[in-house]
Amino acid sequence: MSAPVPDRIAVSVLTGFLGSGKTTVLNALLSHPQMDETAVLVNEFGEIGLDHLLMEHVSEDVVLLNSGCLCCSIRGDLVNGMKDLFLKRVRGEVPAFNRVVIETTGLADPAPILHTLMTDPLIATKYRLDGVITTVDAVHGQGQLDRHMEAVKQAAVADRVLITKADLVKTEVIVPLTARLKDLNPGAEPVIAEKGRVTPESLFNAGLYNPETKTPEVRNWLKAEAFEAADGPEHAPPHDHDHHHGHPHHDVNRHDDHIKAFCLTIDTALHWDAFVTWAEIFTQMRGDRLLRIKGIINVFGEDTPVVVHGVQHVFHPPVTLPAWPDDDHRTRLVFITRDLGQEVIEESLATLNQAADEAIQA
Repeated sequence: MSAPVPDRIAVSVLTGFLGSGKTTVLNALLSHPQMDETAVLVNEFGEIGLDHLLMEHVSEDVVLLNSGCLCCSIRGDLVNGMKDLFLKRVRGEVPAFNRVVIETTGLADPAPILHTLMTDPLIATKYRLDGVITTVDAVHGQGQLDRHMEAVKQAAVADRVLITKADLVKTEVIVPLTARLKDLNPGAEPVIAEKGRVTPESLFNAGLYNPETKTPEVRNWLKAEAFEAADGPEHAPPHDHDHHHGHPHHDVNRHDDHIKAFCLTIDTALHWDAFVTWAEIFTQMRGDRLLRIKGIINVFGEDTPVVVHGVQHVFHPPVTLPAWPDDDHRTRLVFITRDLGQEVIEESLATLNQAADEAIQA
């Protein structure tokens, strides 16, 4: 276990399917005064049309914008780009920044970027994941979710879902799309953007730590209540909603039906060794189906909780919090899975925990 390090630089991953408006959103964000002390990593400057914002070239791959934001072109490996940018910051070659936004390509699975933030020795000690922001096109979003698993995964693992091009469609199109996204990912309340306009505060600070107080805010990060409400009997299954206005030939086997989002709430304390064993087994055997795991664990024999975060087969080093965030000391684990049901996870974890109990009693 490791102690929390809230002072690391927050990283937000901006993803979304092809044509979903990432460039427009990024341009709007870059012109916002609140984006000072932010570095944005993009594939190429030319793709986002920075000419009107350009203030000066700092180096071949870095420009300083009039908002005070750095914009950096990634020409090779992302890891090297992040390391080089941090070293430039240390040497004073670029202005200090306290946030990084990484724009992915339209077909990108955000998982490899999250893996890098979790496992690369230098990256993990200097940066921390704030959240995944996924753009969904109001005009073509339904069809993209129907046809492309990449689009579904991008929305499913998001901490913030941003519906773009809302000004181009009527309300009766937005409503079913919003409902579908909330079914797919109950923990990410959709944000509406018209003509790409959105405020930074509606997208950032989705991570475990509040950057102002530098204290953990587990409730806002985990959003367990949203998943627990979605599991309730009053919540109709996704295919019972009329999400497909304009799609008369609705596929009942659509990609959404392969994605499950749920929260396990466990009243009894978990044995840490049992949880680690479970995590090792599942990540080895079914890591591709564990899209994302977030949780706070009541560890047997410990007075304070442990926070865990995993993406597919990679887990971030666990973090021991200095205290429980509230009076609820139950273990809560949020899962986003593909073709993997809640019962399998619940039973396997309970079995290993019971075995650990019996071993101690023996």
